[in-house]
Amino acid sequence: MLQVQNISFGYTDKKVVHTINFTIEKGQNIAVIGESGCGKSTLLKLIYGLYDLDEGQIFWNETEVLGPKFNLVPGMPFIKYLSQDFDLMPYITVAENVGKYLSNAFPEQKNDRIEELLEIVEMTEFANVKAKYLSGGQQQRVALARVLALEPEILLLDEPFSHIDNFRKNALRRNLFAYLKSRGITCIVATHDSTDALSFADETIVLQNGFIVDKADSHSLYNNPINKYVASLFGEVNELRLSQLVPVDGEDEMVLLYPHQLKVVDNGLMKAVAKQSYFKGSHYLIKAVFDRKVIFFEHDKPLELNQEVTLMIS
Repeated sequence: MLQVQNISFGYTDKKVVHTINFTIEKGQNIAVIGESGCGKSTLLKLIYGLYDLDEGQIFWNETEVLGPKFNLVPGMPFIKYLSQDFDLMPYITVAENVGKYLSNAFPEQKNDRIEELLEIVEMTEFANVKAKYLSGGQQQRVALARVLALEPEILLLDEPFSHIDNFRKNALRRNLFAYLKSRGITCIVATHDSTDALSFADETIVLQNGFIVDKADSHSLYNNPINKYVASLFGEVNELRLSQLVPVDGEDEMVLLYPHQLKVVDNGLMKAVAKQSYFKGSHYLIKAVFDRKVIFFEHDKPLELNQEVTLMIS
C-alpha cells in the first residue's frame, strides 16, 4: 500500500502542493487530473523521492520514501518514473535502450524480455533502429518500455501518451494497463486526457491549485462531479438551474449537465438559439445561447445559425 500522509512542498517559500493525503492499494491504477500548473508532475516527483518534503511522509508498505537529503542518487529503487523528457540514448538502438539496465549474465532471457516489452509498446519492427531517428511518439513508447524492463512495484507516468497518435494510443493503453494489472504493478498517471481516467483508472484524484479537490472511482467522479471544475476536466459542461429545465416544486438548485444530457424536443421549457455546429463523427456538438449564456448540447444533425430550439434533460 502507498500512503501519502499530509504532504506539502514548494520550490520556493510558495507552496505548490498543500496537505495532500491519500492511500493507494497494491495493483491499483490511479489517474491524477487537473488544469496545467495544479501540481500533478510535482506530486509524482515527490512520490518518487526527487525532492525533500516540507511536511508529511510517504510510505510504500513499511518503507519510507526519502528525498535527496537521505539518498545520494534521488529516487527509490522499487519505483520507476517516466517524465515528459524521455532521456533516451540517441546513438544506440531501440533494443539497446530498452535493455540498458537488464543484466547481460543471461543473454537469452534478456533478449526475450526486450522482445516482450517491444511488443507491448508496438515497436518490434524498430528494434534495430537508433533512437535519434525515431519520432517523438516512437521515443515515448521506447521510454515506456525501458521503465518497465526492471519490473517496478510502483510506476509513475507523467503524460505518457502525449506524443502518440490517437489511432495507436488506444491500443497502447489497452496493452499497457492490461500488462500492469496482470503483474500487480501499482500505477499513477498524471494526465490531461480524460480517457486515461475514465477507461483505465480504478480511481481518479483531482488537483486544483495544489490541493486535492476529490478522489473517487472514475465512474462516480464523472457522473457525480462535486463542482464545475471537476466536470470541466471531462469536456464541455453546462451549469443551469433545475427550474430552467423542468417544473420545480420547492427549492431550486444548480445542476451540472454534459452536452449529451441535453436533447432537442418539440416542447421544452428551455429555449436556446444555435450559434455553431461542430461535427463529431457520430453526432454534432451544438454551441448555443440561452439566457445570455453559452451552452452546449448534442444533436444528430447541424442546426442553422440563430435557429431556435427547445431543450430538456435527456
